[in-house]
Amino acid sequence: MRRRTLLTAAAAAALAAGSNAPAHGAPSSTSGRRALHVHPGDSVQAAVDAVSGPGWTIVVHPGTYRETVTVPATAAGLTLVGASGDPRDAVIVYDNANGTQKPDGSGTYGTAGSATFTSAAHGLTVRGLTLANDWLRADHPEITGTQAVAAYVTGDRSLFEYVRLLAHQDTLFADTTALDAFDRHYYRHCYIEGDVDFVFGRARAVFEHCHFHTLDRDVAFKPEGMVFAPSTARANPYGFLAARCRVTSGAEDAAYKIARPWVPSYETTAWPSLVVRDTWLGPGIDPVAPYTNMREAYPWQTMRFREYRNTGPGAEITVPENRPQLTADDAGLHTRATYLGDWTPYAQPHFPGTA
Repeated sequence: MRRRTLLTAAAAAALAAGSNAPAHGAPSSTSGRRALHVHPGDSVQAAVDAVSGPGWTIVVHPGTYRETVTVPATAAGLTLVGASGDPRDAVIVYDNANGTQKPDGSGTYGTAGSATFTSAAHGLTVRGLTLANDWLRADHPEITGTQAVAAYVTGDRSLFEYVRLLAHQDTLFADTTALDAFDRHYYRHCYIEGDVDFVFGRARAVFEHCHFHTLDRDVAFKPEGMVFAPSTARANPYGFLAARCRVTSGAEDAAYKIARPWVPSYETTAWPSLVVRDTWLGPGIDPVAPYTNMREAYPWQTMRFREYRNTGPGAEITVPENRPQLTADDAGLHTRATYLGDWTPYAQPHFPGTA
């Protein structure tokens, strides 16, 4: 039976009251911000629920927190940070999938509902944590909805730095608060692993110095998976940008595609956009045909997929028509500054954790 960890009664009372009394000996403020400290045996969700208004930091101390966490839109400006500086030390993990039945019998969770971590808060910062979904297909052959999300993120100005995102299918759902919103996300020095479409959604998202790792799948068909599956709105000039990243693989050579376009049934006018530039692509990426279709009605060749100055065995241009490239002039439009506009996210100059 699953057990959801809860704060001790004393700690919960202190958090709910906004008391200056420390929870488990933790200070009540950090660098001028109000702070809540979460320790093993506590609940991260209980700390989120105790936040009232902007200017809060939740410090998660080393341990494994087996729970789902939802950050509501009302928690704008919230910061969640791992106490040790190493994202491996503080892990939030759960195991719901799209096809998992809800305990109340009201149906299944669906893709977004399967997420271990969900945020709709503008101005969210997450730093130095691991967010994981450890649901495995092999353990549940009866479930056909195998999407199992580690993080479902909406909200403008969402910053993830030195964060590990671990799952298999649909690891990171980088989305927007509404179909007509252009929410901006910035992922810096993050480690993201998965197999099928494991970075997907319609956010305007920049990935810099991130490490994408494709997992080996015990399947008889190819490709084994795809790194990206953007579903950018047609009106949004910019979708996903991966710059100065690297892509490694636990699978055999050429088993993976860089991307396929996702045109959801609820937004058939989507025009997926992805630029991968100045990035090292390992041998796990198919150099001959690095893109594929999700649905034949929406061929990848009609999408906004481009590359620029990539290196590595997976970046070799063997069939030019299969690898659309930006010109140098066009590349000047595909930068962090262009994608994020008037938002200049605070970037930790030196964070002791590694992604």
